[in-house]
Formats: sequence, structure tokens, C-alpha cells
Amino acid sequence: MSRYLVLIYDDESYWADATPEQWQASMAEHDAFSRAVVEHGGSIVSGEALHLSTTATSIRGGELSDGPFMETKEALGGFYVIEARDLDHAVEIARLCPAGEGGVEVRPVMTFG
Repeated sequence: MSRYLVLIYDDESYWADATPEQWQASMAEHDAFSRAVVEHGGSIVSGEALHLSTTATSIRGGELSDGPFMETKEALGGFYVIEARDLDHAVEIARLCPAGEGGVEVRPVMTFG
């Protein structure tokens, strides 16, 4: 099994104004995703939701600045590290990941040694 990072991008304006019911519905979708990963033969190593990108601090060339590197409509909102047989299996699993109106990006995690 190899590890893959599943990055979740979405329009943050939705989450800035989300009701408690919308948050609860989203958490239910992520719980369902967690179960689906196991049902599809993978596993979740870790995963976290991130605060809005306005809380980010970027470091470039040793200089600090507030906010993310790039201003885009969709921002990184969370991630999972999953284990899957190969990239095709990781993509199959990532297709199940809830991302609202946004999407997900899958990247292999490098291994050393």
C-alpha cells in the first residue's frame, strides 16, 4: 500500500456563512467517506479540516505575509492521508470524498529509504 494526500478545495464563502445544520450535514458526509474508504479496501492515515485561508501565514524567501500564497476562488479546506494499492485505487477512493462545489486533488506521498 502506498500513501496519497487527498487535498480538498472549495469556495470558502460557503463555509464562512454555513449554518450549524450545514456543518452537521458536511460532517455526516465525511463520516460516510471514512466508512467508504475501508469498504473500498483503503485506509485513512490522518485527516484534518483547516481554518479559512484568511488565517494562513505564508513564508516566502524568509518574509512573512498574511494569507495564503495565492488568492483563488477555491482554497485548501482540508485533507486526508490515505493508503491505497496504487494511484488508480487512490483516485477511486478520492472520487468519494465530499468537496461541496469544489474538488479534490490527489498526490502520491514520497517515501525515502
